[in-house]
Amino acid sequence: MKRNSDFYIEKFAEDKMHAVDAKFEAQKIAFAPLTFQAIRALLDLGIMQIINDAGDDGITVDDICAKSGISSYGVKVLTEMAIGMHVILLKIKNNTEYLSLSKTGWFLLEDNLTKANFNFTNDICYKGAFDLGESVKNGKPEGLKYLSKDATIIYEILSKLPEKEHKSWFDFDHFYSDIAFPEALPIVYKEKPAKLFDIGGNTAKWAIASCKFDPDVKVTIIDLPGQTAVAEENAAKAGFADRISTYAGNILAETTVLPPAPDAVWMSQFLDCFSLHQITKILKKVHTVATDNTNVYVLEPLWDKQKFEAESYSLQATSLYFTCMANGNSKMYRYGELVDAIEEAGFELKTAHHNLGSNCYSLLVFKKK
Repeated sequence: MKRNSDFYIEKFAEDKMHAVDAKFEAQKIAFAPLTFQAIRALLDLGIMQIINDAGDDGITVDDICAKSGISSYGVKVLTEMAIGMHVILLKIKNNTEYLSLSKTGWFLLEDNLTKANFNFTNDICYKGAFDLGESVKNGKPEGLKYLSKDATIIYEILSKLPEKEHKSWFDFDHFYSDIAFPEALPIVYKEKPAKLFDIGGNTAKWAIASCKFDPDVKVTIIDLPGQTAVAEENAAKAGFADRISTYAGNILAETTVLPPAPDAVWMSQFLDCFSLHQITKILKKVHTVATDNTNVYVLEPLWDKQKFEAESYSLQATSLYFTCMANGNSKMYRYGELVDAIEEAGFELKTAHHNLGSNCYSLLVFKKK
């Protein structure tokens, strides 16, 4: 059964742009790697902060040089590109040029969502994106070699990433899913599950939030061994070692058999790490141990269920990370294709809660047919 989307799909069906504007958009794409690095340099060198500190009145290139220690040449090539990108505004007063930040520049400098996306792209994806075509052709994350020579998927090395890359990955991951937790918790614990499985529980963020929300629930985190070790440490630090346990294993491995009879199964931003075929395989394992009363909760950002086009764009771009860096075969899904893959495993969608959190997550609730 296919499901229609609430998203304004017609936006993607028409081309109303004038040719001159379309050509400009094409140039933005052609120079995108250079313009991205120009913004990175402006941020890393402190130039954008200096311009922001000057306020709406702006600041001259000479004053930027004096404050930053960067040559006039360096300041000019970077800021002139940013002017062309409408990141920096150029104003002339009394025959003197002043630079100030545009709204776009402010978001690049101050907005937490933009910073999480930017740092993730730079520290995790940028080098590997060069091998995107090979990744598509081979069905493998060919760009992963820039982070590890031995790993076959990124999840094997998350706990071993260098500090900067580790922070960028987890800041990105947690920024999205954690925002939806406050709205998801009352929905899940309205049913008062005593035993909840958190599949793909990662660093135990949801498990800890669950124990704080419900004084009786016991959570079992099911994840790869490297992740369960981190989860155990975090659970102990939070004071919930007696209520949060772990079960280490590869969910896709034939030898991994899930514990029986959970009251609830929770998967937050987990299924987008797998292909549709693998999602059905995972849910078949869940189906085997679930009872008729087990609620299966899937929390995902669906790109056709977003309020704004920029949000869909970010999710579509995140799919490319999965292709070239994470695993080579998954993506951010649309509502209908994800529901279909789960129902193919023997479940039925009971309720769907959309627009949770500022990032418009969807919480899908399933039970066995």
